[in-house]
Amino acid sequence: MLGSPGIGVAGRVFALLVALVAMASLVLQYVLMLGVTQENLGVGLGTLRYFSYFTILSNIAVVLVTTHAVLARPGFLSSLTVRGGVALYIAVTGGIYFFVLRHLWNPQGAQWWADTGLHYAVPLLYLAWWLGCAPHGGLSGRQVPIWLIFPALYVCWAFLRGAWVQEYPYPFIDVAQLGWSKVLINSAGMLLLFVVVGLLLVGVDRLLGRRPRASL
Repeated sequence: MLGSPGIGVAGRVFALLVALVAMASLVLQYVLMLGVTQENLGVGLGTLRYFSYFTILSNIAVVLVTTHAVLARPGFLSSLTVRGGVALYIAVTGGIYFFVLRHLWNPQGAQWWADTGLHYAVPLLYLAWWLGCAPHGGLSGRQVPIWLIFPALYVCWAFLRGAWVQEYPYPFIDVAQLGWSKVLINSAGMLLLFVVVGLLLVGVDRLLGRRPRASL
């Protein structure tokens, strides 16, 4: 079987591009993080910190889905629900960074490349691939609660890790600085954002599903 379900040659080539950009950005960020944390935290805790960012996890999800599409294999990672869920996660990743977090620091050199790849290039590329190459018309509002499971679990993990190491990956969920009341309000707001963007993606999927589409 030469094609991933509903995705032709051009779509697989595009998926390969997205996967390569995401992988390069992830590897670069990991190397940079270990360089910063190796002396005071060590490789183990530095790696734990790396995997504690939603940005990293959403980019890994992009790598998994697009690599699966390149390999042209049916299964869980080729389902409309998973592809749409990853579109939601990476869209929120890029949006939150652009509107909330980018003002908090000024990355330079190699860190600028990693930052740009993870927060700008990969979200835009994956969304373009999902919109233009993936099949559409199979999503509904029923997918949105399923999509919320991952960010909800992530928030719980961030709280557990924060209680352990007294460090939180994002300032809006920093319990030590903001207190539980403010953090819970922020977390509820974030989940609401996922709901709104998820419903928007469902609407876009249904609109695109009504249009005749050639296999790319």
